[in-house]
Amino acid sequence: MNSTSPKETLFQELTDIVGKEQVLIGEPMARHTTFEVGGPAQFFVVPVGQNQTEELLDFLTFKQVPYFVLGRGSDLVVSDEGFPGVVVDLSQGLTDVEVDGDNLMAQAGVSLIDLSEMAAALSLSGLEFACGIPGTVGGAVYMNAGAYGGTISDVIKSARVRFQDGIIKTLSAEELDFGYRMSKVRAEKLTVLSATFQLTPCEPETIRTAMQDFTERRSSKQPLELPSAGSAFKRPAGYFAGKLVGDAGLSGYQVGGIQVSEKHNGFLVKVGDATASDVYKLVRHIQDEVRRQFGVDLETEIQFLGNF
Repeated sequence: MNSTSPKETLFQELTDIVGKEQVLIGEPMARHTTFEVGGPAQFFVVPVGQNQTEELLDFLTFKQVPYFVLGRGSDLVVSDEGFPGVVVDLSQGLTDVEVDGDNLMAQAGVSLIDLSEMAAALSLSGLEFACGIPGTVGGAVYMNAGAYGGTISDVIKSARVRFQDGIIKTLSAEELDFGYRMSKVRAEKLTVLSATFQLTPCEPETIRTAMQDFTERRSSKQPLELPSAGSAFKRPAGYFAGKLVGDAGLSGYQVGGIQVSEKHNGFLVKVGDATASDVYKLVRHIQDEVRRQFGVDLETEIQFLGNF
């Protein structure tokens, strides 16, 4: 009599929900993060649409299967050992956008760059700052993404979120409790399903001029030509993280294939064969040196997943 292993049973249950072609076994997470490092997810699942996503998350919660909800992986480093659970990728199957006057409703997997382009095409202002942020709507709400003086909290009207117990609610901007790179979503480990943004009608030329300016400033100051996770550290009160790193003598400092960018000391870049462990070790070294030399604790914007 053949016995079925727990892994085989879980695979079958996942495919029953999303279909066999939407479940990958041992998928390298280096393929799904902008740093291009990281080991395999035990299961990598791509639900399509709101209903399938909710059914999948309800199943994982009920079965107490460890899971991680992924967007574009733009601030994520997964352990070289991988993730012993289910990675749920929303960036491919939760990508609808609806327009209602000045409001844009976008599902969690929509690219923030794409959404800023859509807003511009509709002559709606407010998302210009997001034209170069390489994440998704869900991730942007999670961390209150921002750049060049603009943040998600400035323009969001509400978000539809799933609580850990499976309850789904629409929270207002106030209820989302935004702070610097923080939100209720992040604090309470909620899952963003969609968000609605309140934008402002504006002349298309004005919007495009602002986006062009932000793009030029970004490309001139940031090492966009190399794999990275964007800004590695949050801005500490009263300081700039990149300047602290440079002042600590760490510009160009390298561990394995990961280096402190000489173009922008707040970025860590992949310059050769690298591992997730290289990223982790370099981050810890920078934190230790900045604390030792200046008494400042640098918090990471990079999120580490798995064992390090």
